[in-house]
Amino acid sequence: MTLLPGAAAAPPPRLPSPWTLSSFWFGTAFMWLLLLLVLMPAEVVQFVGDERKGTFLGLLGGIGALVALVLPPIVGNYSDRIGKRLPLIRLGVGVNLIGLAVMGYAASALQGISGFWVYLAGFLLVQFGNNYATAPYSALVPELVPPLLRGRYSGVMGMLQASGQLLGGVGALVIGLLDLPDALSYVLIAAVLLISAVVTLRGVPETQLQAQRLAAPGKRLNVAQLFAHQPFLWVFITRALFALGQYSVQPFLQFYAGDVLHQKNPATATSLLLMAIILASIATTLIGGRVSDRIGRKPVIYLAGTVMAVMAVALLFAPNFYVALGLALAFGLGFGAFTSVDWALGSDAMPSSSSYARDMGIWHVAFVGPQLVETPQGALLDWGNAQGGNLGYSLVFGLAAACFILGVLLVRNVPETVHNAADRAVT
Repeated sequence: MTLLPGAAAAPPPRLPSPWTLSSFWFGTAFMWLLLLLVLMPAEVVQFVGDERKGTFLGLLGGIGALVALVLPPIVGNYSDRIGKRLPLIRLGVGVNLIGLAVMGYAASALQGISGFWVYLAGFLLVQFGNNYATAPYSALVPELVPPLLRGRYSGVMGMLQASGQLLGGVGALVIGLLDLPDALSYVLIAAVLLISAVVTLRGVPETQLQAQRLAAPGKRLNVAQLFAHQPFLWVFITRALFALGQYSVQPFLQFYAGDVLHQKNPATATSLLLMAIILASIATTLIGGRVSDRIGRKPVIYLAGTVMAVMAVALLFAPNFYVALGLALAFGLGFGAFTSVDWALGSDAMPSSSSYARDMGIWHVAFVGPQLVETPQGALLDWGNAQGGNLGYSLVFGLAAACFILGVLLVRNVPETVHNAADRAVT
């Protein structure tokens, strides 16, 4: 690669430990599990009652997803241009913590529809801050980790995310059993998030983006060129399908536990189902990532997606809670394997090293964009259940399975080995 006159070659940044690099994902996963699957469903019921719980929970998730949809590419683009990652992560974490404080205040001190709007405002701050931080953070794996190690790093990331979710499930179980105040849950979330962020911020080097841009001018692709790059296009589509399947079911698990499995304490039952999924996923995350470095990403996804689709349908026919726990364990094996290679596959598909944060932010839209279906899916759930026979659950779980299968079929279009074509052109 030819340098411009006067541009010195920058030494490559040191490669941090995969555990340090992914620490912030641990705290983020802990936060989202407690918020999306335990605290928010229960608190929406307190604010608006049972009859409108699906609609208002869908509204809350859908509006929050708009922030997650729009913000990462914008912040990622800004991060690429100023050549900084860590200061933006620090600022985002600060806003995230403020949002948690607002949500905790609304949940513990306010009631009725007015309390719901304050709760929504806090949730928007959480979404803004977390996505502001994770946009530049998402660029660190493709930027710092060599391709041959990305499966390993993606596996560690998946395991830490699953471990954060597991700790969130345990925390929710303890808080529910001891009937602790709502505010304590938000203090706990803030503490875990802050500690995990500090570990990453102290252990990851700032990148050398300005030097890279001077060394290789003109290789930055616009958005149209990015989607014209076939590996990126198909990774984006297939990730969106898997996320669509996940968000067709995930927000309504607590309602499923109460309405279909007839559990007297749906929040506790949901925590146990989630812990079963997470424990099983931990068993396959590290293995799946390492295996994908040897045999390729796609075979792992074929198996993982098929298992997830079959288990999503099987949950509808679970005769009791214990069978549902067993099916959740099987689903977790597939989910963990998928998670272990997801980030590696996306990193492999990035076409240019000069815009990692922007491009990873756009790719991340494929995951958060489907959260918007929570609003129509919530309404569909309420409508279907009003027809009788838990039809609403059949509709949303069936849609989830269809999305998983379609994702498996279309991932065949992703090339197994991806090279940075734009970088090769300027070498």
